[in-house]
Amino acid sequence: MTNVSCAPAVAEASSSSPLVAMREVHKRFGHQEVLKGIDLDVHAGEVVVILGPSGSGKSTLLRCINHLETIDRGYIVLDGEQVGFCRQGERLRKLGPAALSRQRGKTGMVFQQFNLYPHLTALQNVMEAPLHVHHRQRGEVEAEALRLLDRVGLRAKADAYPRQLSGGQQQRVAIARALAIKPQLLLFDEPTSALDPELVGEVLATMRNLAEQGLTMIVVTHEIGFAREAADRVIFMDGGLVLESGRPEELLAHPSHPRTRAFLSRYL
Repeated sequence: MTNVSCAPAVAEASSSSPLVAMREVHKRFGHQEVLKGIDLDVHAGEVVVILGPSGSGKSTLLRCINHLETIDRGYIVLDGEQVGFCRQGERLRKLGPAALSRQRGKTGMVFQQFNLYPHLTALQNVMEAPLHVHHRQRGEVEAEALRLLDRVGLRAKADAYPRQLSGGQQQRVAIARALAIKPQLLLFDEPTSALDPELVGEVLATMRNLAEQGLTMIVVTHEIGFAREAADRVIFMDGGLVLESGRPEELLAHPSHPRTRAFLSRYL
């Protein structure tokens, strides 16, 4: 049987193209339409913060970007390739497991819960994907993992197990783990929501440092201070729609949509 090549569903991006392009993205769970036609561009080096009430579709949007959820309509392009699909002739086909894993390697995701392996040390957690998914050399991976732990201020905790770390430290290990696959895009889904208030600052400081280093980030959060200080652009979502978007100094100070004003009034 002859193998048919499966080319990227979208041509390679030019230097001026957005790293992420979403067009008319719809997602439904049963009878509930969670995303109702999202259009969004994110350029390389940009930090985009997504605000909105619970149930507005923010987390689902992130999960669609790295194909943890499959969209029902529209398309998402990441680095010039349509997420989750390839082209055979004139037809789109779903990516197979190996191709999907390669594509997911372009994104690192930090979740609300830290999702660290409890039986592995901080260093081993950071090494896990480069070793066992990308099959890189152990010595090279270990040296890089130690540098990443140093980058998030936790080199001294390399041999600690998750149970020996605070929530903030565990989340910083999770950030180092996301960086270990050398992603082009970092996705943060409410990264401080599971933390005690006194631990939030250390995680946000790590994220601000990453933003200052030019990493491309999409951050779902309720931390208005982080949005004001670190974001290039703030997006407000409600009811599965993007209701407004703008620079933080403009949107946070002078929101134009009444739902945005009502939401921000609870935080500002």
